[in-house]
Amino acid sequence: MSETLHAADWFALHGKMPRLYVPAEFSVGAILTLPEGPARHVTRVLRMGVGAPLVLFDGHGQEAGVCLAEVGRKHTTVAIEAIWQGSGESPLAVHLGQAISKGDRMDYAIQKAVELGVAAITPLYTERGDVRLKGDREEKKLAHWQAVAASACEQSGRAVVPPVYPPKTLDNWLAERHEPLRLMLHLATGNAFDRQDNPASVALLIGPEGGLSDVDINAAVAGGFTPLTLGPRVLRTETAPVVALTLLQHHFGDV
Repeated sequence: MSETLHAADWFALHGKMPRLYVPAEFSVGAILTLPEGPARHVTRVLRMGVGAPLVLFDGHGQEAGVCLAEVGRKHTTVAIEAIWQGSGESPLAVHLGQAISKGDRMDYAIQKAVELGVAAITPLYTERGDVRLKGDREEKKLAHWQAVAASACEQSGRAVVPPVYPPKTLDNWLAERHEPLRLMLHLATGNAFDRQDNPASVALLIGPEGGLSDVDINAAVAGGFTPLTLGPRVLRTETAPVVALTLLQHHFGDV
């Protein structure tokens, strides 16, 4: 095998197989020791043996076709046989500012946003948001959310894991926005998709369960954000990004 082998060639040889996120450097011919999580999944969940094919991706766009070389209690290794560039990324870079919600609602929003090609996610503290994370709790949540994003990439075929940035206040996030198209979900009028140009990047703001406050809305408008309505029905905070991202990808991306 060689590093010029394409994904289609690899899958033609081996058929459909599991994809795993392994943040490592890939080199054809190298033997790579799998991290504990992927190793456990391969050996204990999938019960794969020596010689079984897998696809790994490094989170930065590169994929590798590998075969299990050694399966042991202490470590599991793979032999890298081919490397190629992933092809699952959208031409539209959407930075999602998502108000933090309770329970698994935030997990759902992140998971589906990644499946729909989002480029980056920032959890937000808004005026009506009722979740406030501090210290170790915030660090643990951030690591969990990043793992949710990586898992969504495994499922959806993406080779780039979008970053989930540390939570910040809405004002701080707004101050950093320079995307040519900036939208916030709000019950308003107008059609943000009626444009002559196709923006290369978009900032999308989704509020909490109680919606964005007047203070939040005014700050977003002052920051160049346009209100976007998704119809007469009020969507949940975890449903709104799914619908909005689908529309954005349809009009300006690759859906």
